[in-house]
Amino acid sequence: MTQPANTAARRLVETLVINGIDRVFCVPGESYLAVLDALADVKDRIEVIACRHEAGAANMAEAYGKLTGKPGVCMVTRGPGATHASIGVHTAHQDSTPMILFVGQIAMSDRGRGAFQEVDYREVFGGLAKWATEIETPARTVEVVERAFATALQGRMGPVVIALPEDILHEDGGPAPIRPVTPAKAALDAAFVEQVRDRLAKAERPLLVLGGSGWTEEAAAAIGDWAERLGLPVSLSFRRKDILSNDRTNYAGDLGLGCNPKLTGRAKAADLIIAIGARLGENPTQGYTLLDRARTAETLIHIHPGAEELGRVWTPLLSATADNSLAALALATIEPGRTWADEAAAAHADYQAFSTPVPVTGVVNMSECMAHLGEILPPTAIVTNGAGNFAAWLHRFYRHRACRTQLAPTSGAMGYGYPAALAAKSVHPDRDVICIAGDGDYLMTGQEIATAVQYGINAVVVVVDNGTYGTIRMHQETHYPGAQRTIATDLKNPDFVAYAEAFGAFGIRCERTEDFPAALEAARNAGRPALVHLITSAEDIAPNRTITGLRSQ
Repeated sequence: MTQPANTAARRLVETLVINGIDRVFCVPGESYLAVLDALADVKDRIEVIACRHEAGAANMAEAYGKLTGKPGVCMVTRGPGATHASIGVHTAHQDSTPMILFVGQIAMSDRGRGAFQEVDYREVFGGLAKWATEIETPARTVEVVERAFATALQGRMGPVVIALPEDILHEDGGPAPIRPVTPAKAALDAAFVEQVRDRLAKAERPLLVLGGSGWTEEAAAAIGDWAERLGLPVSLSFRRKDILSNDRTNYAGDLGLGCNPKLTGRAKAADLIIAIGARLGENPTQGYTLLDRARTAETLIHIHPGAEELGRVWTPLLSATADNSLAALALATIEPGRTWADEAAAAHADYQAFSTPVPVTGVVNMSECMAHLGEILPPTAIVTNGAGNFAAWLHRFYRHRACRTQLAPTSGAMGYGYPAALAAKSVHPDRDVICIAGDGDYLMTGQEIATAVQYGINAVVVVVDNGTYGTIRMHQETHYPGAQRTIATDLKNPDFVAYAEAFGAFGIRCERTEDFPAALEAARNAGRPALVHLITSAEDIAPNRTITGLRSQ
């Protein structure tokens, strides 16, 4: 032990330990050396994973929070360290993920002088985090960190940012923590549940929409069994496809980007929508066109853990503030006195048809590759992705069959998928963890393959290489068509197999659909971090869309 037992740095680490945090993702910095030193004394309880970029560390922490339900903890240094990490904070905010970012800060005695890398973190992160603060009184360290846990976990979950002035970390940290934080959770009252029952009993074309974070497997199973027994069609919100098994007989698909037109038609025609946890923001509502405010006043029952989200965009018929899981368990007790078997069968048939592989022009058919992924991976496999058109193939053609098996940013953050895969594999080393990444997407955080090799985190990444920023290219071809108008979207990529091997990972190249199963199997059995370099054609820019077809329109 190189510092006294009661310093603020030690009290901070003790609070992490008592709250069950078992790993911290970081890039080390001199501004929080005292905290790193305190972590050295609890190596048997907290694993510290040093990353190669703060964006990677923050994305790993966000994924940890999403996967475990506990706040993901990230530690970075001041100035550029914090601003690099801001992408993970933004994703945690958009995705309602519990997360705590600790930022090393200049000494309190130097504040306001424009000191080296000085930043006002309350100001910078005020709009990105649920709470941004700075520990100014060392004796209140435990109080502040415990409040951070409560804030991250209560209501609509989200990120907290705490700045740590380096001089106060060495001072007396005040009282030690006594017990872990138990977040307060709101439940539905019996009168509201009865109102839902009355409305559901009168509905001819109901739709259940599930989304948000913090779901327990028990609650997801309970409401899934209930809805399936009643024949109540259920849809999942954008990038929440793992709340329920997609094989359930009443599953209608996900309300995301590139949504099934038959699902959007069903949602528009619904005479009752019960939404639990979903914010019903831009993407799940197809650019705010799926719903109509006058109609939602007669048809929408909206339940969300954050009261500020209710009535934010859509006027509801009924609304309630409640924890997603507690709300689901309560609704699963309702007996409406009727069923909708025909509606469920039609909705699921529409989903099955939409998720069946489609033809492409190139020699690699991504729809078949993603369908194969779903066929050979066990239900507990965790699949991750960042942002880009490549993800449309994954979300449409891969079927999730277990809770907490999807790590994907509703924030649309590129570079998220690979760090998320490393976080997942570090938590569940015995489970398959596969990242699907675009070429532009992967190279935003691809250097974290060094982290994977260093810590023996044997996740597999499939780099889908079409030599372009596909989403932007698609929009260019749609709005500014013509080969001569293409600008800033072409990519000159490395040999990704050589890239992986340079770090000590396994790499394999794949150029045909029929070779994908063997390439994936080799990567899964490599016994080390692995990369599949999958060469695709930019012509097949999205499912059922080609560049030639976009230009002709």
